[in-house]
Amino acid sequence: MKELIRRLSSSSSQYEPLISDGKKLRRTVSEGHVPVYVGEEMERFEVRTEHLGHPIFIEFLQRSAQEYGYDQQGVLRIPCPVSLFERVLDHLMKSGDHRELSDEIKADVLRVFGD
Repeated sequence: MKELIRRLSSSSSQYEPLISDGKKLRRTVSEGHVPVYVGEEMERFEVRTEHLGHPIFIEFLQRSAQEYGYDQQGVLRIPCPVSLFERVLDHLMKSGDHRELSDEIKADVLRVFGD
């Protein structure tokens, strides 16, 4: 898992995202961030690299590896409802990277992942 985080955080700021309308889109990623696609909608987010060490992101990365394999090509995909992912990001940005998640968010994560 540490190797995956290291690879993601040191990857180039350019990447090849999904194809839209038959054309490849190319976007830059803000320094210190990692691009991810979340949920069935494949909504794009830029996640601060320091968030990748948070226990909830380790869980997200483990779920991603289970769902899509460790050798994903291109942008990292995370199998999580977009609304829950947004709440987790919002909580981490407001409370700091390594703070405990609220009980409500923890309950929602457990409900979604079923563990």
